[in-house]
Amino acid sequence: MLVNLRDICAIAEQNNMAIAAFNTPSLEAVRAAIDAAEVTGYPVIIQHAECHDDITPLDVMGPAMVALAERSTAQVCVHLDHCENLSYMRRALEMGFNGAMFDGSALPYEQNVANSARAAAMCASFDCGLECELGSLGAREGDLLSDGAAATEGGSGATYTDPDQALDFVASIGLDILACSFGTVHGLYRGEPQLSFEVLDQIRDRVEVPLVMHGGSGVSDEDYRKAIDAGIRKINYYTYGVKYAGETVCDLVQARRADDPAAVVYWHDMTAAAYKRLLEDFTQVIRVFANGAEPLA
Repeated sequence: MLVNLRDICAIAEQNNMAIAAFNTPSLEAVRAAIDAAEVTGYPVIIQHAECHDDITPLDVMGPAMVALAERSTAQVCVHLDHCENLSYMRRALEMGFNGAMFDGSALPYEQNVANSARAAAMCASFDCGLECELGSLGAREGDLLSDGAAATEGGSGATYTDPDQALDFVASIGLDILACSFGTVHGLYRGEPQLSFEVLDQIRDRVEVPLVMHGGSGVSDEDYRKAIDAGIRKINYYTYGVKYAGETVCDLVQARRADDPAAVVYWHDMTAAAYKRLLEDFTQVIRVFANGAEPLA
């Protein structure tokens, strides 16, 4: 069943948990995310990022995401991730997406506020929850490798969210959830993530909306739990999941050809293996993000 972004994050707030938000640019990923939610009994967010349009276009993937979410027994939000163009957002909303993120984090502050406010007005007309971002993770969404050890203030281009500015940002826009920067980065980590829970605590003290962790792959279970206890209610997860699925496909091909180099490996064998590995990983991730809360379905 479809659940609005506002409502699904309110569920997380009430239960001191975070909702797993999986980028799903393939049918295997969409199925794995929804099936993992049904298996565990927890809500889930499936996302299409604008930068993934070259993998599978929104016009192809969007309707499939909405249709599969509608018929699921799990609580599912269909969310647009890291959208930088309002015309692209409108296309997603017209398809039935009930969550959207406008990402103006690379813009000057005043322009970020102005464009985010336009996104808020658009989302309101579709009864869609809105996420916006303040601060920068350094690496952009879609980057494959990041220097996690340098993801600190001034390192790798990352800029922590200013807690006082966050208060003004939220009040100026009327957004529903806030993506903030406190040390995570997009992509694979070269080193260990360096998270500032002090920054996160200060943001939480100043704003009343749920907070979002981007660059959530590769963080330890302990740090996930600390972040959730500090107010994180949505965690984006993608890179490591598809890495594991890719490794599984490589293992499958190598195993098939170990005895016979000419052995045929069919495409459907690879997609089935990828789905199975994604389901395993997503199921574990959802349970970690539940932070001890009882299943809700």
